[in-house]
This record gives sequence, structure tokens and C-alpha cells, in this order.
Amino acid sequence: MNCSDVTREIPLYSYGELEAESEEAVESHLAQCEACRGELAKQRAFMDVLDARPVMGDGSLLAACRAELRQAISHGGAAGSGGWMETLRRFTQVHIPMRIPVGAMALIALGWWGARYTPERFGGVAAGVGGPMFSSVQSVEPDASGKVQISVNQVRRHVVTGSLGDPQIQELLLEAMREESNPGVRAESIVVLQNTADSVQVRQALIDAATHDPNAGVRLKAVEGLKPYANDPSVRSTLTGVLLKDDNAGVRMQAVEMLGAHRDDSIIGALQDAVQKDHDSYIRGRCRDLLEAMKASVGTY
Repeated sequence: MNCSDVTREIPLYSYGELEAESEEAVESHLAQCEACRGELAKQRAFMDVLDARPVMGDGSLLAACRAELRQAISHGGAAGSGGWMETLRRFTQVHIPMRIPVGAMALIALGWWGARYTPERFGGVAAGVGGPMFSSVQSVEPDASGKVQISVNQVRRHVVTGSLGDPQIQELLLEAMREESNPGVRAESIVVLQNTADSVQVRQALIDAATHDPNAGVRLKAVEGLKPYANDPSVRSTLTGVLLKDDNAGVRMQAVEMLGAHRDDSIIGALQDAVQKDHDSYIRGRCRDLLEAMKASVGTY
């Protein structure tokens, strides 16, 4: 994918609506393109603004329903010889200082009545108060009478806010790192959690993601998140495993750079294997340079 393709796919990617193959292509491009990562950040900032906006339902539809209601009531009042509309009209003929508050109260009452009793599917009170609802159909079963029974799973979206020190926030972020259907969510969670990698639980989650996540962009973020802890034995073991086994050259390259920043004899064997077996010429050359700087032989004997 080029930048134009990725920019076009970013809205669908942000909502987890891309096919798995397209998601991986976008992730691979984002891992190497700072401009497209900037576009993704803008899209997510826009989504955050929408999430923060009070949900008031479909205002235009509700306004139209209220207009129709007023028209129906008006016609009903004209057909009869009196009624409450006529009473309201007489109220409006009182002295000017009283007319304004009476008219305002009538409009408020009419608006509340329309919102309260308009059916939910047309923007009534329940739709205005509730958050956005996401539905997925699980099964469809027609019966002999001609009716259809549809099983629907519904999830209401809401926003949870807190600091990284909040156990609930950390638990949600760790859960997001295991979100199978959306690599974008996993990557963003890693970016946030990497600042708390001194937590054993978080560090282990980053190690697991660097080793096992199916998306190369997520693995790259996980490796980068372990950078401040490259001296830790478990982290260095993970990095050597990534160098020898990961199928993405960008991820292997990041592992090499982190291993090279903290050189010790434990990485010599992995560097020698990479010089002999890695398919990427840059990685082979970088491993050779590190071995020479460590005064170790390039080949294995």
C-alpha cells in the first residue's frame, strides 16, 4: 500500500472494519511511515472529540417529528369549537408582559411532550439519553406464520477515563492488548502501557505481544516498548528470539538495534546465526558490524 491507499483506509481501520489482509497491509505501512501515523492520530483525535460530545440523539429527526406534532395538534384544534389549543390562544391575548413567559412555557412543554412520547426509533427520550448502540445479528429464524425471529447482540459504547495508576485502566489496557479483531487497538494500548513497563504484568504482556502477536506493526510497537528494559535477561532473550524467528524485517531490525545498544556475550550466538541465515542484507551487515565491534568471529565453528 502507498500513502494514498492508507489514508483512504484509515477511517475503516480506526473502527476495526478492514479485512485481516488489509489491516496487516495498513499496519505494515504505518510502522514505516511517519506521515500516515500522523493522519491516524488526527482521525483518532476526531473520534475522541465525538466520544466526548454529549449524545442527544438525532436532533434533525426529532425537530421534524415535533413540527409534525404541532401541525397535527393545530389541525385538531381547528376542527373543534374549543379545546386546549383555543385556551392557549386566549392566553396569548393577555397583556404583553404576561404573553412572553406564557408562550415560552408553552413551547417548553410542547418540546418536552414531543421528546417524551415520540417513539425511540424516531429520536425519543430513550434514544437521546442513551449512548450509541452497536448491533450484530447472530441468527435469523423464519417461522410458519411469516414472522422472523432475529437474535441480536447489542453493545453500548461508553468512555472510561482515568490515570495509568488506576488498576481498572491498566486492566482495560491489558485486555485491549488481547483484542484479536483490531490490531490498531492493540498497538495504541502498547504505546500507552510502555510507560508503565516496570510493572511485571505489563512487561510480560509486551514480551508476549512481541513474540506472538500476528500483526507485524503490533509486534514492532511491543519491541519498542521494551527498549528501556533491554538489559533485563528475559527481555534480551525475547529480542534474540525475535531476531532469529520473526518474519518481518522491520521487527528484526529493531531487535538488532536494541541488542546492539547493550552488548554482552549472550547475544553473540544469535548475531552469528543471523549473519549466516537472515534474508535481509542490511540485518546481516548490522550483525556483522556488531560482532566485529565485540571482537567476536563472524562465523560459527
